[in-house]
Amino acid sequence: MIRRLQLKRGKLSRWLHGISFKQRVRLSFMVMITLAIGAVGMTSYWIASKELQKNAFESSQETVNKTTQILDDKLSGISNSVRSLMFSYAFKDMMLDVQSNDISNYYVHLSELQYVFSQVSFNEPLIESILIATPIGDFYPMSQRRSQTQSFYESSMYYDVKENYGGVWIKGHTDKFFTGNSRTLSFVTNGTLDNVSNTNVFIVVNVNESGLIGTVNKHSSNDDSDYFVIDLKGEEVIRTAWSSSHNLMKDKLLLNNVSEDTQDSFFHHFDETDYLVNYTRSAIVNHWSLFGIQQKDKLLEQMNGVKRTTILIMLFFLLLTWLLSTKLTAILLNPLYKLQRLMREVEDNRLNVRFASRSTDEVAQVGYQFNRMLDEINRLIDDVRLSESGKRKAEMRALTAQMEPHFLYNTLNTIYCKSVLGENDEVNEMILSLSSMFQIGLSGGKDWNTLEDEIQHVKQYCLIQQKCYEGRFEFNVTVTDDSLLTCLLPKILLQPIVENSIQHGFKDMNSGGRIDLIITRQVHVLHLCFEDNGIGMDVEKVTEGMRQPPVSKKGYALNNIVNRLNLFYGEEAGIELTSLPGKGSRTEIWIPISEGEVVA
Repeated sequence: MIRRLQLKRGKLSRWLHGISFKQRVRLSFMVMITLAIGAVGMTSYWIASKELQKNAFESSQETVNKTTQILDDKLSGISNSVRSLMFSYAFKDMMLDVQSNDISNYYVHLSELQYVFSQVSFNEPLIESILIATPIGDFYPMSQRRSQTQSFYESSMYYDVKENYGGVWIKGHTDKFFTGNSRTLSFVTNGTLDNVSNTNVFIVVNVNESGLIGTVNKHSSNDDSDYFVIDLKGEEVIRTAWSSSHNLMKDKLLLNNVSEDTQDSFFHHFDETDYLVNYTRSAIVNHWSLFGIQQKDKLLEQMNGVKRTTILIMLFFLLLTWLLSTKLTAILLNPLYKLQRLMREVEDNRLNVRFASRSTDEVAQVGYQFNRMLDEINRLIDDVRLSESGKRKAEMRALTAQMEPHFLYNTLNTIYCKSVLGENDEVNEMILSLSSMFQIGLSGGKDWNTLEDEIQHVKQYCLIQQKCYEGRFEFNVTVTDDSLLTCLLPKILLQPIVENSIQHGFKDMNSGGRIDLIITRQVHVLHLCFEDNGIGMDVEKVTEGMRQPPVSKKGYALNNIVNRLNLFYGEEAGIELTSLPGKGSRTEIWIPISEGEVVA
Protein backbone atom coordinates (compact mmCIF):
# COMPACT_ATOMS: atom_id res chain seq x y z
CA MET A 1 0.00 0.00 0.00
CA ILE A 2 2.77 2.42 0.95
CA ARG A 3 4.66 1.49 -2.24
CA ARG A 4 1.56 2.24 -4.32
CA LEU A 5 1.14 5.63 -2.66
CA GLN A 6 4.79 6.45 -3.30
CA LEU A 7 4.39 5.57 -7.01
CA LYS A 8 1.29 7.76 -7.31
CA ARG A 9 3.05 10.61 -5.53
CA GLY A 10 6.02 10.19 -7.88
CA LYS A 11 3.76 10.32 -10.95
CA LEU A 12 2.04 13.44 -9.60
CA SER A 13 5.40 15.09 -8.94
CA ARG A 14 6.61 14.30 -12.46
CA TRP A 15 3.38 15.63 -13.92
CA LEU A 16 3.65 18.89 -11.96
CA HIS A 17 7.24 19.38 -13.07
CA GLY A 18 6.26 18.56 -16.65
CA ILE A 19 3.73 21.37 -17.06
CA SER A 20 4.60 25.01 -17.61
CA PHE A 21 5.07 27.50 -14.78
CA LYS A 22 2.03 29.40 -16.03
CA GLN A 23 -0.09 26.30 -15.70
CA ARG A 24 1.29 25.68 -12.21
CA VAL A 25 0.46 29.24 -11.12
CA ARG A 26 -2.98 28.89 -12.63
CA LEU A 27 -3.41 25.54 -10.93
CA SER A 28 -2.34 27.12 -7.63
CA PHE A 29 -5.04 29.79 -8.03
CA MET A 30 -7.58 27.08 -8.71
CA VAL A 31 -6.49 24.93 -5.77
CA MET A 32 -6.47 27.79 -3.25
CA ILE A 33 -9.80 29.21 -4.34
CA THR A 34 -11.31 25.74 -4.59
CA LEU A 35 -10.21 25.05 -1.03
CA ALA A 36 -11.67 28.35 0.13
CA ILE A 37 -14.97 27.85 -1.70
CA GLY A 38 -15.07 24.23 -0.61
CA ALA A 39 -14.47 25.18 3.02
CA VAL A 40 -17.22 27.82 2.96
CA GLY A 41 -19.61 25.52 1.10
CA MET A 42 -18.97 22.54 3.34
CA THR A 43 -19.29 24.67 6.47
CA SER A 44 -22.60 26.10 5.25
CA TYR A 45 -23.83 22.65 4.34
CA TRP A 46 -22.71 21.28 7.70
CA ILE A 47 -24.54 24.00 9.64
CA ALA A 48 -27.71 23.61 7.56
CA SER A 49 -27.61 19.82 7.73
CA LYS A 50 -27.14 19.90 11.49
CA GLU A 51 -30.17 22.17 11.87
CA LEU A 52 -32.27 20.06 9.52
CA GLN A 53 -31.14 16.89 11.26
CA LYS A 54 -32.02 18.37 14.64
CA ASN A 55 -35.48 19.34 13.41
CA ALA A 56 -35.97 15.90 11.85
CA PHE A 57 -34.95 14.21 15.10
CA GLU A 58 -37.29 16.36 17.14
CA SER A 59 -40.17 15.81 14.71
CA SER A 60 -39.61 12.06 14.62
CA GLN A 61 -39.35 11.85 18.41
CA GLU A 62 -42.52 13.89 18.80
CA THR A 63 -44.34 11.49 16.47
CA VAL A 64 -43.18 8.49 18.50
CA ASN A 65 -44.21 10.23 21.73
CA LYS A 66 -47.70 10.87 20.34
CA THR A 67 -47.98 7.29 19.10
CA THR A 68 -46.92 5.98 22.51
CA GLN A 69 -49.51 8.25 24.10
CA ILE A 70 -52.17 6.73 21.83
CA LEU A 71 -51.06 3.22 22.86
CA ASP A 72 -51.07 4.19 26.54
CA ASP A 73 -54.54 5.71 26.20
CA LYS A 74 -55.82 2.45 24.73
CA LEU A 75 -54.21 0.35 27.44
CA SER A 76 -55.46 2.70 30.14
CA GLY A 77 -58.98 2.68 28.66
CA ILE A 78 -59.05 -1.12 28.63
CA SER A 79 -57.90 -1.36 32.26
CA ASN A 80 -60.51 1.25 33.26
CA SER A 81 -63.20 -0.77 31.46
CA VAL A 82 -62.24 -3.79 33.57
CA ARG A 83 -62.54 -1.75 36.73
CA SER A 84 -65.97 -0.43 35.63
CA LEU A 85 -67.01 -4.08 35.10
CA MET A 86 -66.19 -4.80 38.74
CA PHE A 87 -68.57 -2.01 39.83
CA SER A 88 -71.55 -3.63 38.07
CA TYR A 89 -74.31 -5.29 40.19
CA ALA A 90 -74.02 -8.51 38.21
CA PHE A 91 -70.34 -8.81 39.13
CA LYS A 92 -70.99 -7.98 42.81
CA ASP A 93 -73.74 -10.60 43.04
CA MET A 94 -71.44 -13.16 41.48
CA MET A 95 -68.66 -12.26 43.94
CA LEU A 96 -70.99 -12.80 46.92
CA ASP A 97 -71.73 -16.34 45.80
CA VAL A 98 -68.02 -16.91 45.17
CA GLN A 99 -67.22 -15.86 48.70
CA SER A 100 -69.87 -18.21 50.05
CA ASN A 101 -68.83 -20.90 47.55
CA ASP A 102 -72.43 -21.19 46.30
CA ILE A 103 -72.53 -22.66 42.78
CA SER A 104 -76.31 -22.99 42.56
CA ASN A 105 -76.73 -19.62 40.83
CA TYR A 106 -73.89 -20.09 38.31
CA TYR A 107 -76.06 -19.84 35.19
CA VAL A 108 -78.01 -16.91 36.63
CA HIS A 109 -74.78 -15.00 37.10
CA LEU A 110 -73.53 -16.09 33.65
CA SER A 111 -76.71 -14.69 32.07
CA GLU A 112 -76.59 -11.42 34.02
CA LEU A 113 -72.93 -10.82 33.11
CA GLN A 114 -73.62 -11.03 29.36
CA TYR A 115 -74.99 -7.48 29.30
CA VAL A 116 -71.93 -6.23 31.19
CA PHE A 117 -69.63 -8.04 28.75
CA SER A 118 -71.44 -6.51 25.77
CA GLN A 119 -71.27 -3.02 27.27
CA VAL A 120 -67.51 -3.31 27.91
CA SER A 121 -66.86 -4.65 24.37
CA PHE A 122 -68.97 -1.85 22.91
CA ASN A 123 -67.01 0.81 24.78
CA GLU A 124 -63.65 -0.76 23.78
CA PRO A 125 -63.96 -2.44 20.35
CA LEU A 126 -60.36 -3.74 20.64
CA ILE A 127 -61.48 -6.14 23.41
CA GLU A 128 -61.84 -9.52 21.75
CA SER A 129 -62.84 -11.66 24.73
CA ILE A 130 -63.28 -11.54 28.52
CA LEU A 131 -62.81 -14.35 31.00
CA ILE A 132 -63.66 -14.25 34.73
CA ALA A 133 -62.06 -17.23 36.43
CA THR A 134 -63.63 -18.15 39.82
CA PRO A 135 -63.68 -21.19 42.10
CA ILE A 136 -67.38 -21.74 41.18
CA GLY A 137 -66.70 -21.63 37.42
CA ASP A 138 -65.60 -19.46 34.49
CA PHE A 139 -67.75 -16.59 33.22
CA TYR A 140 -67.34 -15.28 29.65
CA PRO A 141 -69.40 -13.90 26.72
CA MET A 142 -71.60 -16.62 25.29
CA SER A 143 -70.63 -15.40 21.82
CA GLN A 144 -67.14 -16.74 22.50
CA ARG A 145 -66.40 -20.44 22.50
CA ARG A 146 -64.45 -21.42 25.60
CA SER A 147 -61.60 -23.88 25.15
CA GLN A 148 -61.97 -26.76 27.60
CA THR A 149 -58.30 -27.74 27.46
CA GLN A 150 -56.82 -24.74 29.25
CA SER A 151 -57.67 -23.80 32.84
CA PHE A 152 -56.70 -20.34 33.97
CA TYR A 153 -55.37 -21.66 37.27
CA GLU A 154 -52.97 -23.89 35.37
CA SER A 155 -51.72 -21.15 33.02
CA SER A 156 -48.64 -18.93 33.34
CA MET A 157 -50.94 -15.90 33.63
CA TYR A 158 -52.11 -17.14 37.01
CA TYR A 159 -48.61 -17.06 38.42
CA ASP A 160 -47.82 -13.70 36.78
CA VAL A 161 -50.85 -11.95 38.28
CA LYS A 162 -50.24 -13.43 41.74
CA GLU A 163 -46.82 -11.73 41.74
CA ASN A 164 -48.20 -8.41 40.43
CA TYR A 165 -51.21 -7.45 42.52
CA GLY A 166 -53.28 -4.76 40.87
CA GLY A 167 -53.10 -6.09 37.32
CA VAL A 168 -50.53 -7.10 34.76
CA TRP A 169 -50.30 -6.79 30.99
CA ILE A 170 -49.22 -9.91 29.10
CA LYS A 171 -47.38 -9.42 25.77
CA GLY A 172 -48.78 -10.73 22.50
CA HIS A 173 -49.55 -14.44 22.46
CA THR A 174 -51.92 -17.02 21.00
CA ASP A 175 -55.21 -17.10 22.95
CA LYS A 176 -55.47 -20.49 24.72
CA PHE A 177 -58.71 -19.79 26.64
CA PHE A 178 -60.94 -19.45 23.59
CA THR A 179 -60.98 -21.28 20.28
CA GLY A 180 -59.65 -19.67 17.12
CA ASN A 181 -56.00 -19.30 18.23
CA SER A 182 -56.08 -15.57 17.56
CA ARG A 183 -53.16 -13.29 18.54
CA THR A 184 -54.02 -11.17 21.58
CA LEU A 185 -52.56 -9.07 24.36
CA SER A 186 -54.04 -9.79 27.77
CA PHE A 187 -54.77 -7.66 30.81
CA VAL A 188 -55.09 -9.81 33.94
CA THR A 189 -56.19 -8.50 37.34
CA ASN A 190 -57.66 -9.70 40.64
CA GLY A 191 -61.41 -9.55 41.12
CA THR A 192 -62.48 -7.36 44.07
CA LEU A 193 -65.70 -6.75 46.03
CA ASP A 194 -66.07 -3.55 48.05
CA ASN A 195 -62.29 -3.02 47.77
CA VAL A 196 -61.67 -6.43 49.29
CA SER A 197 -59.60 -8.64 47.02
CA ASN A 198 -60.40 -12.26 46.50
CA THR A 199 -57.20 -13.89 45.31
CA ASN A 200 -59.17 -16.72 43.74
CA VAL A 201 -61.10 -14.51 41.29
CA PHE A 202 -59.28 -13.17 38.25
CA ILE A 203 -60.38 -11.20 35.20
CA VAL A 204 -58.66 -11.76 31.85
CA VAL A 205 -59.29 -9.26 29.04
CA ASN A 206 -57.91 -10.26 25.65
CA VAL A 207 -57.13 -7.38 23.26
CA ASN A 208 -56.96 -8.04 19.52
CA GLU A 209 -53.30 -7.59 18.51
CA SER A 210 -53.86 -6.67 14.85
CA GLY A 211 -56.55 -4.19 15.85
CA LEU A 212 -54.20 -2.51 18.30
CA ILE A 213 -51.50 -2.29 15.58
CA GLY A 214 -54.01 -0.76 13.19
CA THR A 215 -55.02 1.84 15.76
CA VAL A 216 -51.37 2.81 16.33
CA ASN A 217 -50.63 3.13 12.61
CA LYS A 218 -53.92 4.93 11.93
CA HIS A 219 -53.14 7.74 14.33
CA SER A 220 -49.47 8.03 13.26
CA SER A 221 -48.64 11.21 11.31
CA ASN A 222 -45.63 9.71 9.50
CA ASP A 223 -46.26 7.18 6.74
CA ASP A 224 -42.53 6.49 6.29
CA SER A 225 -42.09 5.07 9.78
CA ASP A 226 -42.44 1.52 11.04
CA TYR A 227 -43.40 0.79 14.63
CA PHE A 228 -42.84 -2.10 16.98
CA VAL A 229 -43.15 -2.66 20.71
CA ILE A 230 -40.62 -4.74 22.65
CA ASP A 231 -39.76 -5.30 26.29
CA LEU A 232 -36.41 -4.81 27.98
CA LYS A 233 -35.21 -8.22 26.78
CA GLY A 234 -35.94 -7.41 23.15
CA GLU A 235 -38.95 -9.76 22.97
CA GLU A 236 -41.94 -8.76 20.86
CA VAL A 237 -44.86 -7.28 22.76
CA ILE A 238 -46.91 -6.70 19.64
CA ARG A 239 -46.03 -8.76 16.57
CA THR A 240 -45.64 -6.58 13.47
CA ALA A 241 -44.44 -7.48 10.00
CA TRP A 242 -41.21 -5.55 10.57
CA SER A 243 -40.34 -6.94 14.00
CA SER A 244 -41.17 -10.48 12.88
CA SER A 245 -38.52 -10.28 10.16
CA HIS A 246 -35.79 -9.21 12.62
CA ASN A 247 -34.54 -11.14 15.62
CA LEU A 248 -34.31 -8.16 17.94
CA MET A 249 -33.36 -10.28 20.95
CA LYS A 250 -30.01 -11.00 19.28
CA ASP A 251 -29.43 -7.37 18.34
CA LYS A 252 -27.31 -6.54 21.38
CA LEU A 253 -26.21 -3.21 19.91
CA LEU A 254 -29.83 -2.06 19.64
CA LEU A 255 -30.63 -3.12 23.20
CA ASN A 256 -27.46 -1.50 24.55
CA ASN A 257 -28.49 1.82 23.00
CA VAL A 258 -31.76 1.73 24.94
CA SER A 259 -30.97 3.72 28.06
CA GLU A 260 -32.92 4.14 31.27
CA ASP A 261 -34.36 7.40 29.95
CA THR A 262 -38.04 7.43 29.10
CA GLN A 263 -37.20 8.44 25.53
CA ASP A 264 -34.17 8.73 23.26
CA SER A 265 -33.02 8.50 19.63
CA PHE A 266 -30.02 7.04 17.83
CA PHE A 267 -28.89 5.71 14.46
CA HIS A 268 -28.84 1.96 13.90
CA HIS A 269 -27.96 -0.37 11.04
CA PHE A 270 -30.65 -2.78 9.80
CA ASP A 271 -30.32 -4.86 6.60
CA GLU A 272 -27.44 -2.82 5.12
CA THR A 273 -29.43 0.40 5.70
CA ASP A 274 -29.07 3.15 8.29
CA TYR A 275 -32.20 3.98 10.28
CA LEU A 276 -33.10 6.64 12.80
CA VAL A 277 -34.51 4.86 15.84
CA ASN A 278 -36.75 6.72 18.31
CA TYR A 279 -38.29 5.09 21.33
CA THR A 280 -40.52 6.07 24.23
CA ARG A 281 -41.32 4.00 27.30
CA SER A 282 -44.93 3.25 28.02
CA ALA A 283 -46.32 5.05 31.05
CA ILE A 284 -48.78 2.19 31.64
CA VAL A 285 -46.37 -0.75 31.28
CA ASN A 286 -42.95 0.54 32.28
CA HIS A 287 -40.93 -2.30 30.73
CA TRP A 288 -42.59 -1.85 27.32
CA SER A 289 -41.15 0.59 24.81
CA LEU A 290 -42.61 1.68 21.51
CA PHE A 291 -40.00 2.09 18.77
CA GLY A 292 -40.35 4.11 15.60
CA ILE A 293 -37.79 3.55 12.84
CA GLN A 294 -37.31 5.58 9.69
CA GLN A 295 -34.70 5.30 6.93
CA LYS A 296 -32.02 7.94 7.35
CA ASP A 297 -32.05 8.82 3.64
CA LYS A 298 -35.79 9.50 3.62
CA LEU A 299 -35.60 11.37 6.90
CA LEU A 300 -32.92 13.73 5.62
CA GLU A 301 -34.25 14.29 2.08
CA GLN A 302 -34.19 18.05 2.62
CA MET A 303 -30.45 17.84 3.17
CA ASN A 304 -30.03 16.53 -0.38
CA GLY A 305 -31.62 19.72 -1.70
CA VAL A 306 -29.25 21.82 0.38
CA LYS A 307 -26.34 19.72 -0.88
CA ARG A 308 -27.33 20.22 -4.53
CA THR A 309 -27.70 23.95 -4.05
CA THR A 310 -24.31 24.17 -2.33
CA ILE A 311 -22.63 22.21 -5.12
CA LEU A 312 -24.18 24.40 -7.84
CA ILE A 313 -22.96 27.57 -6.10
CA MET A 314 -19.48 26.11 -5.71
CA LEU A 315 -19.36 25.09 -9.39
CA PHE A 316 -20.44 28.58 -10.48
CA PHE A 317 -17.65 30.26 -8.53
CA LEU A 318 -15.13 27.67 -9.69
CA LEU A 319 -16.03 28.42 -13.30
CA LEU A 320 -15.66 32.14 -12.61
CA THR A 321 -12.29 31.46 -10.98
CA TRP A 322 -11.12 29.49 -14.01
CA LEU A 323 -12.01 32.38 -16.33
CA LEU A 324 -10.32 35.02 -14.17
CA SER A 325 -7.23 32.94 -13.41
CA THR A 326 -6.11 33.04 -17.05
CA LYS A 327 -6.04 36.84 -17.12
CA LEU A 328 -4.48 37.19 -13.67
CA THR A 329 -1.79 34.63 -14.47
CA ALA A 330 -0.82 36.43 -17.69
CA ILE A 331 -0.50 39.76 -15.83
CA LEU A 332 1.59 38.28 -13.02
CA LEU A 333 3.91 36.30 -15.27
CA ASN A 334 4.59 38.97 -17.90
CA PRO A 335 7.93 40.09 -16.29
CA LEU A 336 8.95 36.45 -15.96
CA TYR A 337 8.27 35.84 -19.66
CA LYS A 338 10.42 38.85 -20.46
CA LEU A 339 13.27 37.41 -18.40
CA GLN A 340 12.78 34.05 -20.12
CA ARG A 341 13.18 35.65 -23.57
CA LEU A 342 16.43 37.28 -22.46
CA MET A 343 17.75 33.93 -21.22
CA ARG A 344 17.03 32.37 -24.61
CA GLU A 345 19.03 35.13 -26.26
CA VAL A 346 21.91 34.37 -23.88
CA GLU A 347 21.70 30.73 -25.01
CA ASP A 348 22.53 32.06 -28.49
CA ASN A 349 25.70 33.67 -27.03
CA ARG A 350 24.24 37.18 -27.01
CA LEU A 351 25.81 38.16 -23.70
CA ASN A 352 25.19 41.89 -24.12
CA VAL A 353 21.42 41.74 -23.36
CA ARG A 354 20.15 43.16 -20.06
CA PHE A 355 16.90 43.00 -18.06
CA ALA A 356 15.00 46.25 -17.38
CA SER A 357 11.80 46.80 -15.36
CA ARG A 358 9.95 49.60 -13.59
CA SER A 359 8.90 47.16 -10.86
CA THR A 360 10.84 46.30 -7.71
CA ASP A 361 9.19 42.95 -6.96
CA GLU A 362 10.91 39.57 -6.60
CA VAL A 363 10.95 38.89 -10.35
CA ALA A 364 12.65 42.24 -10.97
CA GLN A 365 15.24 41.39 -8.32
CA VAL A 366 15.92 38.09 -10.11
CA GLY A 367 16.31 40.04 -13.35
CA TYR A 368 18.88 42.36 -11.80
CA GLN A 369 20.74 39.35 -10.43
CA PHE A 370 20.66 37.95 -13.96
CA ASN A 371 22.30 41.15 -15.20
CA ARG A 372 25.04 40.86 -12.58
CA MET A 373 25.54 37.21 -13.53
CA LEU A 374 26.04 38.20 -17.19
CA ASP A 375 28.59 40.80 -16.14
CA GLU A 376 30.42 38.18 -14.10
CA ILE A 377 30.33 35.69 -16.99
CA ASN A 378 31.87 38.23 -19.34
CA ARG A 379 34.60 38.95 -16.81
CA LEU A 380 35.29 35.24 -16.30
CA ILE A 381 35.48 34.66 -20.05
CA ASP A 382 38.17 37.31 -20.29
CA ASP A 383 40.02 35.74 -17.35
CA VAL A 384 39.85 32.29 -18.96
CA ARG A 385 41.28 33.58 -22.21
CA LEU A 386 44.19 35.14 -20.36
CA SER A 387 44.89 32.04 -18.29
CA GLU A 388 44.59 29.50 -21.13
CA SER A 389 48.17 29.85 -22.22
CA GLY A 390 49.38 29.57 -18.63
CA LYS A 391 47.29 26.43 -18.21
CA ARG A 392 48.97 24.73 -21.16
CA LYS A 393 52.40 25.49 -19.75
CA ALA A 394 51.35 24.16 -16.34
CA GLU A 395 50.06 20.99 -17.99
CA MET A 396 53.37 20.37 -19.67
CA ARG A 397 55.18 20.86 -16.36
CA ALA A 398 52.77 18.44 -14.63
CA LEU A 399 53.29 15.78 -17.29
CA THR A 400 57.04 16.15 -17.08
CA ALA A 401 56.87 15.94 -13.28
CA GLN A 402 54.97 12.65 -13.53
CA MET A 403 57.91 10.98 -15.26
CA GLU A 404 60.03 9.31 -12.64
CA PRO A 405 63.58 10.87 -12.62
CA HIS A 406 65.21 7.56 -11.77
CA PHE A 407 63.30 5.93 -14.68
CA LEU A 408 64.77 8.47 -17.14
CA TYR A 409 68.19 8.12 -15.55
CA ASN A 410 68.16 4.33 -15.73
CA THR A 411 66.79 4.40 -19.27
CA LEU A 412 69.43 6.82 -20.56
CA ASN A 413 72.17 4.96 -18.70
CA THR A 414 71.03 1.67 -20.23
CA ILE A 415 70.96 3.26 -23.70
CA TYR A 416 74.51 4.54 -23.17
CA CYS A 417 75.80 1.15 -22.00
CA LYS A 418 74.18 -0.69 -24.86
CA SER A 419 75.54 1.80 -27.38
CA VAL A 420 79.07 1.30 -25.97
CA LEU A 421 78.58 -2.45 -26.29
CA GLY A 422 77.45 -1.98 -29.86
CA GLU A 423 73.87 -3.16 -29.28
CA ASN A 424 72.57 -0.59 -31.68
CA ASP A 425 69.29 -2.37 -32.48
CA GLU A 426 68.19 -2.40 -28.86
CA VAL A 427 69.34 1.18 -28.46
CA ASN A 428 67.18 2.17 -31.41
CA GLU A 429 64.17 0.31 -29.96
CA MET A 430 64.55 1.98 -26.56
CA ILE A 431 64.87 5.43 -28.12
CA LEU A 432 61.80 4.84 -30.27
CA SER A 433 59.82 3.54 -27.27
CA LEU A 434 60.85 6.52 -25.15
CA SER A 435 59.88 8.90 -27.95
CA SER A 436 56.53 7.15 -28.38
CA MET A 437 55.87 7.39 -24.63
CA PHE A 438 56.53 11.15 -24.67
CA GLN A 439 54.30 11.63 -27.69
CA ILE A 440 51.36 9.67 -26.23
CA GLY A 441 51.82 11.19 -22.77
CA LEU A 442 51.68 14.74 -24.10
CA SER A 443 48.57 13.85 -26.22
CA GLY A 444 48.52 17.19 -27.95
CA GLY A 445 47.65 19.07 -24.76
CA LYS A 446 44.44 17.09 -24.13
CA ASP A 447 43.47 15.55 -20.79
CA TRP A 448 42.11 12.37 -22.38
CA ASN A 449 43.49 9.45 -24.35
CA THR A 450 41.76 6.55 -26.02
CA LEU A 451 42.14 3.16 -24.39
CA GLU A 452 44.15 2.06 -27.41
CA ASP A 453 46.67 4.90 -26.91
CA GLU A 454 46.91 4.15 -23.19
CA ILE A 455 47.64 0.48 -23.93
CA GLN A 456 50.30 1.52 -26.44
CA HIS A 457 51.76 3.91 -23.86
CA VAL A 458 52.08 1.22 -21.19
CA LYS A 459 53.47 -1.27 -23.72
CA GLN A 460 56.24 1.16 -24.67
CA TYR A 461 56.95 1.68 -20.97
CA CYS A 462 57.18 -2.09 -20.38
CA LEU A 463 59.42 -2.50 -23.46
CA ILE A 464 61.89 0.00 -22.00
CA GLN A 465 61.76 -1.65 -18.56
CA GLN A 466 62.30 -5.08 -20.11
CA LYS A 467 65.45 -3.72 -21.78
CA CYS A 468 66.62 -2.34 -18.44
CA TYR A 469 65.73 -5.49 -16.43
CA GLU A 470 66.17 -8.26 -18.93
CA GLY A 471 64.20 -11.42 -18.16
CA ARG A 472 62.60 -10.03 -14.99
CA PHE A 473 58.94 -9.95 -16.15
CA GLU A 474 56.47 -10.37 -19.00
CA PHE A 475 53.54 -8.08 -19.81
CA ASN A 476 50.33 -9.27 -21.52
CA VAL A 477 47.19 -7.36 -22.50
CA THR A 478 43.77 -8.96 -23.20
CA VAL A 479 40.86 -6.89 -24.59
CA THR A 480 37.59 -8.87 -24.78
CA ASP A 481 35.77 -6.28 -26.91
CA ASP A 482 37.63 -4.32 -29.60
CA SER A 483 35.00 -1.56 -29.48
CA LEU A 484 36.38 -0.64 -26.06
CA LEU A 485 39.62 0.57 -27.65
CA THR A 486 37.94 3.86 -28.57
CA CYS A 487 36.83 4.58 -24.99
CA LEU A 488 38.28 7.79 -23.57
CA LEU A 489 40.32 7.65 -20.34
CA PRO A 490 42.30 10.19 -18.33
CA LYS A 491 45.76 10.01 -19.86
CA ILE A 492 48.64 8.14 -18.19
CA LEU A 493 46.20 6.03 -16.12
CA LEU A 494 47.57 2.53 -16.77
CA GLN A 495 51.35 3.10 -16.64
CA PRO A 496 51.59 4.01 -12.89
CA ILE A 497 49.89 0.73 -11.88
CA VAL A 498 52.27 -1.35 -14.04
CA GLU A 499 55.18 0.67 -12.69
CA ASN A 500 54.02 -0.07 -9.14
CA SER A 501 54.10 -3.83 -9.86
CA ILE A 502 57.59 -3.66 -11.43
CA GLN A 503 59.18 -1.44 -8.77
CA HIS A 504 57.60 -3.04 -5.69
CA GLY A 505 56.13 -6.41 -6.67
CA PHE A 506 59.24 -7.67 -8.51
CA LYS A 507 61.93 -5.87 -6.50
CA ASP A 508 63.27 -9.13 -5.05
CA MET A 509 62.85 -11.12 -8.28
CA ASN A 510 65.36 -11.54 -11.09
CA SER A 511 63.06 -13.50 -13.40
CA GLY A 512 59.66 -15.12 -13.73
CA GLY A 513 57.58 -11.99 -13.18
CA ARG A 514 54.29 -11.65 -15.01
CA ILE A 515 51.81 -8.78 -15.38
CA ASP A 516 48.40 -9.40 -17.01
CA LEU A 517 46.04 -6.59 -18.00
CA ILE A 518 42.49 -7.86 -18.75
CA ILE A 519 39.99 -5.32 -20.12
CA THR A 520 36.25 -6.16 -20.22
CA ARG A 521 32.88 -4.45 -20.44
CA GLN A 522 30.33 -4.81 -17.63
CA VAL A 523 27.12 -3.30 -19.04
CA HIS A 524 27.97 0.44 -19.04
CA VAL A 525 31.20 0.07 -17.06
CA LEU A 526 34.79 -0.40 -18.30
CA HIS A 527 36.60 -2.94 -16.11
CA LEU A 528 40.42 -2.86 -15.94
CA CYS A 529 42.04 -5.75 -14.05
CA PHE A 530 45.84 -5.77 -13.37
CA GLU A 531 47.28 -9.03 -12.00
CA ASP A 532 50.91 -9.77 -11.09
CA ASN A 533 52.71 -12.65 -9.38
CA GLY A 534 54.97 -10.47 -7.26
CA ILE A 535 55.57 -10.49 -3.52
CA GLY A 536 52.16 -8.94 -2.74
CA MET A 537 51.35 -6.05 -0.43
CA ASP A 538 49.54 -5.07 2.77
CA VAL A 539 46.15 -4.11 1.30
CA GLU A 540 44.84 -2.34 4.41
CA LYS A 541 47.97 -0.23 4.73
CA VAL A 542 48.02 0.66 1.03
CA THR A 543 44.27 1.43 1.03
CA GLU A 544 44.68 3.71 4.03
CA GLY A 545 47.60 5.43 2.29
CA MET A 546 45.45 6.01 -0.80
CA ARG A 547 43.10 8.15 1.33
CA GLN A 548 45.97 10.31 2.63
CA PRO A 549 48.43 12.60 0.81
CA PRO A 550 51.50 10.52 -0.25
CA VAL A 551 54.41 10.84 2.17
CA SER A 552 56.85 9.03 -0.12
CA LYS A 553 57.38 8.04 -3.72
CA LYS A 554 56.09 4.56 -2.89
CA GLY A 555 52.49 5.65 -2.38
CA TYR A 556 52.43 8.31 -5.06
CA ALA A 557 51.21 6.22 -8.03
CA LEU A 558 48.02 4.77 -6.51
CA ASN A 559 47.21 7.99 -4.66
CA ASN A 560 47.56 9.90 -7.93
CA ILE A 561 45.17 7.50 -9.69
CA VAL A 562 42.55 7.68 -6.93
CA ASN A 563 42.62 11.48 -6.96
CA ARG A 564 42.26 11.66 -10.72
CA LEU A 565 39.40 9.13 -10.76
CA ASN A 566 37.56 11.18 -8.14
CA LEU A 567 38.25 14.34 -10.09
CA PHE A 568 36.95 12.99 -13.41
CA TYR A 569 34.17 10.60 -12.32
CA GLY A 570 33.32 11.19 -8.66
CA GLU A 571 31.70 8.20 -6.94
CA GLU A 572 30.83 6.52 -10.25
CA ALA A 573 34.38 5.17 -10.59
CA GLY A 574 36.05 2.78 -8.18
CA ILE A 575 39.32 1.01 -7.42
CA GLU A 576 39.86 -2.15 -5.40
CA LEU A 577 43.06 -3.90 -4.28
CA THR A 578 43.42 -7.63 -3.55
CA SER A 579 46.63 -9.31 -2.43
CA LEU A 580 47.99 -12.37 -0.66
CA PRO A 581 51.57 -12.38 0.71
CA GLY A 582 53.86 -14.15 -1.74
CA LYS A 583 51.07 -14.77 -4.26
CA GLY A 584 50.88 -11.50 -6.11
CA SER A 585 48.44 -8.63 -6.26
CA ARG A 586 45.32 -7.63 -8.16
CA THR A 587 44.25 -4.07 -8.86
CA GLU A 588 40.76 -3.53 -10.35
CA ILE A 589 39.40 -0.26 -11.71
CA TRP A 590 35.79 0.43 -12.76
CA ILE A 591 35.13 3.43 -15.00
CA PRO A 592 31.64 4.39 -16.27
CA ILE A 593 31.14 4.48 -20.03
CA SER A 594 28.77 7.30 -20.88
CA GLU A 595 26.53 7.22 -23.94
CA GLY A 596 28.49 8.43 -26.94
CA GLU A 597 31.84 7.93 -25.21
CA VAL A 598 32.81 5.03 -27.46
CA VAL A 599 33.74 6.27 -30.90
CA ALA A 600 32.88 3.72 -33.60
